[in-house]
Amino acid sequence: MKYLKNSRRGLLGRAKEEDPMLGVANLFDVALVFIVAMLLSLMATYQILDFFNPESEITIMKKVKDQWKIITKKGKEVKVKKVTDRKVGGDEGVRLGTAYQLKDGRVIYIPDQLAGEQLNEIE
Repeated sequence: MKYLKNSRRGLLGRAKEEDPMLGVANLFDVALVFIVAMLLSLMATYQILDFFNPESEITIMKKVKDQWKIITKKGKEVKVKKVTDRKVGGDEGVRLGTAYQLKDGRVIYIPDQLAGEQLNEIE
């Protein structure tokens, strides 16, 4: 009996000293490490770090509800353009002429009426 009483008292004393929340805290730490590792692997896979590089140029096409968006990033400037199927001005319109860019960078505009007259003169 003497040994039985000592062993029971020893087990109860040790149980009171152990904190049951230590295991939960360790699981929380493991979960945090896992989340950080997943975020880093996603960033590496989709090359998201390029968004933070001020020298990078990125173009992304994105479709949202049957409408395309073109997102361009040059340096620190980000532009979003919406692309639609609609024609600007409807079906009305007349061709006015032709524009040519020269080697030195100048742009010359020739109206259609003059273009026809100039072609007749060349022939």
